[in-house]
Amino acid sequence: MRVIVFGTGAIGGGVAAAIARSGGDVTAIARGEQLAAIRDRGLHLRTPDIDEVVCFDAVETPELANIGPGDGILLAIKGQHTQAALEQLRAAGVRDQPIFCLQNGVANEDKALRLFPNVHGVTVIMPATFVRAGEVVVQAAPKIGIFYTGRYPGGTDAADHALADVLTVAGFACYPHENVMAPKHGKLILNLANIVGAALGPGADVGTLRADMRAEAEAVFHAAGIGWEEVGADHPHRQEHMPRSEVSGFQGVGTSTAQSLLRGAGSVETDWLNGEISYLGRMHGVATPVNDAFARIGARLAREGQGPGTITFAQVMAEIG
Repeated sequence: MRVIVFGTGAIGGGVAAAIARSGGDVTAIARGEQLAAIRDRGLHLRTPDIDEVVCFDAVETPELANIGPGDGILLAIKGQHTQAALEQLRAAGVRDQPIFCLQNGVANEDKALRLFPNVHGVTVIMPATFVRAGEVVVQAAPKIGIFYTGRYPGGTDAADHALADVLTVAGFACYPHENVMAPKHGKLILNLANIVGAALGPGADVGTLRADMRAEAEAVFHAAGIGWEEVGADHPHRQEHMPRSEVSGFQGVGTSTAQSLLRGAGSVETDWLNGEISYLGRMHGVATPVNDAFARIGARLAREGQGPGTITFAQVMAEIG
């Protein structure tokens, strides 16, 4: 399978580099400084075991990727950019190629299925950092990440197994999963706290905010009849495949939301994480004040160009009301 990676941030960049490093056939769709860096000098991939600059084909648009009938497309962009990316893929002639959503949140698959028939969810467990063009750091070893892949809304097929083969050779643990949205909902629960550290800063006293977010999520999942699979730090696959996290000389900068604020990206994916809980709460009559508040806070931080750690606990509590 030739792999098209749409988006080369922390996840997409790391995946594209790992596939290329293993000899796989990969083309990345990138933009801006990241595209220029990959073209000029390659992408510097750092993990506890890897410190290499990897060169691979990178283009600016799906049209330039020359996507063929046997290719697999990996969406590795934030949820707020999904609709535009899907429209670009359709304009480039994509029809029934498998589209894999390597994205946080659970709304991307539904968007993709409105335009394309062959959609797959992918749960990504890969502690990656992208704050500087041309470099991705993954704090995981010996495997670079753990992936669960399956068709949306359910089942698996040959494309899932083909992707698993590619990713396994590239240094990932990848499991086809008959109900991939269950671990994706479990990952969503974990990602709700991304904005907490980003807003208040690392090490800040956050009280019970993370627990309150989770409680709201579990309440709306129960109300909506949604099951989930826990994929936290104590999951056996994490213990087996990613027991090491130290990357020499690297100091972490926080979650993907904090990274977006540091880069001044202009948007964050909070509406597709905390906002998903707000949406489900409104659909099923469940109050979600903590997730509601943090969705507003995330949007405001991005809109005003503020960095991580610029909100106080008192401001958060006032926003929750």
